[in-house]
Amino acid sequence: MARQADKLHAVRTEGERFTVTLIATAAQAVATLMRLTGLSKTDVINRAVQVYAFLAQQMAEGKEILLRDEEGNTERVHIV
Repeated sequence: MARQADKLHAVRTEGERFTVTLIATAAQAVATLMRLTGLSKTDVINRAVQVYAFLAQQMAEGKEILLRDEEGNTERVHIV
């Protein structure tokens, strides 16, 4: 039986089109990222999904996500 983490790599498509309805906070986050990065809506959403897949894979492997500020303080990130 395939592990859940392995299933992330099971479906590979090129240029597949999706229609999604974002909640208000997600739509605001997309707009913020577009402003901060200068990327298009499509590019922002593509990158966001890739980052989320990477983080989910790492957590599935038992790793923790940590942030460290410029003073060296570390904070664990919880993604639910």
